[in-house]
Amino acid sequence: MSACVPTRAADSTRPRRIHQPHSPPPTPPRRFRIAGADLSASIAVFLIALPLSLGIALATGAPLQSGLVAAAVGGLVAARLGGSPLQVSGPAAGLTVVTAELIHRYGWRTTCAITVLAGVAQLGLGCLRVARTALAVSPAIVHGMLAGIGVTIAVAQLHIVLGGTPQSSVLDNLRALPAQLARVHPAAVSMSALTLTLLFAWPRIPGRVGNALRTVPAALVAVAGATLTASLTGLVLPKVDLPSWSSHALAGLPEGPVLGIAAAVLTVTLVCSVQSLLGAVAVDKLVAGRPAQQARVGRSDLNRELLGQGAANVVSGALGGLPVAGVAVRSSANVQAGAVSRNSTMLHGVFVVVAALLMVPILELIPLASLAALVMAVGIQMVSLHHIRTVTRHREVLVYVVTTLGVVCLGVLEGVALGVSVAVAVALHRLARTRITHDERGGVHHVRVRGQLTFLAVPRLSRALHLVPQEAHVVLELDGSFMDHAAYESLQDWQNAHVAGGGTVELTGRTGTRIAEPAGPSHCRCRPWTPWRNHHCEPSSGPQPASAGDRSGGAGPADGPEGPDGASGATGRDGRSGQSGSQLARGISAFQRNTAPLVRGELARLAREGQRPSQLFLTCADSRLVTSMITSSGPGDLFVVRNVGNLVPRPGEESGDDSVAAAIEYAVDVLHVRSITVCGHSGCGAMQALLNAEPGGAQTPLKRWLRHGLPSLERVAAKNRPWARLAGRAPADAVEQLCLTNVVQQLDHLRAHESVARALREGALELHGMYFHVGEAQAYLLVERDDGELFDHVGAAEDLRHPA
Repeated sequence: MSACVPTRAADSTRPRRIHQPHSPPPTPPRRFRIAGADLSASIAVFLIALPLSLGIALATGAPLQSGLVAAAVGGLVAARLGGSPLQVSGPAAGLTVVTAELIHRYGWRTTCAITVLAGVAQLGLGCLRVARTALAVSPAIVHGMLAGIGVTIAVAQLHIVLGGTPQSSVLDNLRALPAQLARVHPAAVSMSALTLTLLFAWPRIPGRVGNALRTVPAALVAVAGATLTASLTGLVLPKVDLPSWSSHALAGLPEGPVLGIAAAVLTVTLVCSVQSLLGAVAVDKLVAGRPAQQARVGRSDLNRELLGQGAANVVSGALGGLPVAGVAVRSSANVQAGAVSRNSTMLHGVFVVVAALLMVPILELIPLASLAALVMAVGIQMVSLHHIRTVTRHREVLVYVVTTLGVVCLGVLEGVALGVSVAVAVALHRLARTRITHDERGGVHHVRVRGQLTFLAVPRLSRALHLVPQEAHVVLELDGSFMDHAAYESLQDWQNAHVAGGGTVELTGRTGTRIAEPAGPSHCRCRPWTPWRNHHCEPSSGPQPASAGDRSGGAGPADGPEGPDGASGATGRDGRSGQSGSQLARGISAFQRNTAPLVRGELARLAREGQRPSQLFLTCADSRLVTSMITSSGPGDLFVVRNVGNLVPRPGEESGDDSVAAAIEYAVDVLHVRSITVCGHSGCGAMQALLNAEPGGAQTPLKRWLRHGLPSLERVAAKNRPWARLAGRAPADAVEQLCLTNVVQQLDHLRAHESVARALREGALELHGMYFHVGEAQAYLLVERDDGELFDHVGAAEDLRHPA
């Protein structure tokens, strides 16, 4: 029943909006607000974009204002309409060669018209929703294209660095280089050298001073340093010349052959689109590595991003600006500066407009040699050693090299076309080229298949397999990543027939590791997740149920008699102590077959760079605690120390066992971990043994170690300390109470270590307590409260706390 709202007589004829009792209040109008993180990020991006935009315009031979126009339009239009909130668009180094060639061939006004048409083409592609298709281009082609553009930029800008004028092509620049070296301009070379020195040295300043100084972009410092030096010393050399905006040239009608204009539009569309879409994907990866930003920033909408880039190119070309695309350097700086919305990118565009209108006298003090050195450095960095190693590992060096040389010698569109042709040829060659060999050694027949196994190779495979006599042992090595249905059926039919005839077949991969075993009554068909589960396989056709201990999932007596680490006896629950060796061998084989190919690249990187874990994780030696599983971590993330009872001996009480103290010192002082976590768990055998320990008796190694847990017993027994509660309930028993209290006590022991205390005082380290309930598969994370004593759970509904 709705409520009646009385009104005054004067208002009796005016309709009133009646607010229902249970309806939500009217939403107040939203006020436009800019987050502080967006404001600071926009300033950082602006300081990088300003010198780079002028440098790229210089490298293309376009009017210098065109770089500022493109930067402003990219910041305002592409950021507002695009689908990647944190990607920064503007004049890109990847478009330098294309734009320079267009200006040389058709002139500036026609180049602007081509930019407009390319934007229209991008709008059409966005409406057709084909953005994902652009990502199907081989990375080797993209990296080769960028490398070729980088070489072209570096060679051209080298002439300006030396005080000369670049030629129209790479080959002409290389031929003119000896003559240019003979007439070097000392002032230009000195300013270029100063720019490069500041550019590469600024990020490498060590210590806290370096951390503070690195907040200022190196590109800005390099150009500003060279400008200030040139002004103070009075050097005479060419500088930035920004004509009046009243004389700025806008787009005109395209003039030239229709096919040539169409090819130019296609080239600009291709390069702009691919670079922007790949940049958006890269920005998503950067944001994914920063959880605080990921929670506020959504993933990129690639089709919308293509529409935004197209609109930006239409506007930029119409206003006499360079072509616009997503820029990796500025986008990365935007993410690292902590931006949380597209407001940061749009603000950077506003700052560019203000600078273009009000900072002209300052900009005209910049030496052209300094801008050329900056752009040359960007070109050199586009030839990425990381990309070269990646294409080498995937055996695509030929595609990369052909694309790079094609871009350098012929042009971007021609080089990309060559790269695509070579990539298709390589793929067809790999698919059709299969080597099959057969030989016998020691009575064992070895059949090796090198390459992809398709229907084209089935006749040769059948001939090789039929050379194997019946009842022979065969090792079939498959070295390839693809097998089609025809090849699979042929191989399976032969294997079944050979086994039925009394023979044996062993399938292996390229490293010799077994990838299949003949099916039989004793074959184990466990699910993929059972290798880490405490299961056992019986000689039957299917997996057996887990043991009672597995199903219960509980702690303490339900799991049977346990040692102090919570693990069962040496025989395991399945009682197969004699098969532990074969189980280990099967586990290693499964790792080599399934896991090693997935982690090999990451482990190779860690082997090169060394370990840099973010935290020390100190937990119990209990076999049920899988640290990587409960923390969702991978190789290199955690520095793990395990011992019976997750104990941290107080300094001076180690009695010859310094292993835990050494690990703490190494983690804090050498690895510079940012946090230390002490993790206890339910049903801990060490805590059970500590409760049941009787005074006196023989001092076994276990008893001597467990004395470090006596302070936890005293803490539980103290009358002035409240008992812990788990998820709002009292502990199930005394063992659980001691397990909870022990985590808190060991954190106190940690603070007594000198290295930990020092890092805590400097604010470089955090301590965390954690409790894992094995039976419930529930992890509880704790943080210290202000009083230094109580701990509250951080998370959802589950709660672990000492009540006040």
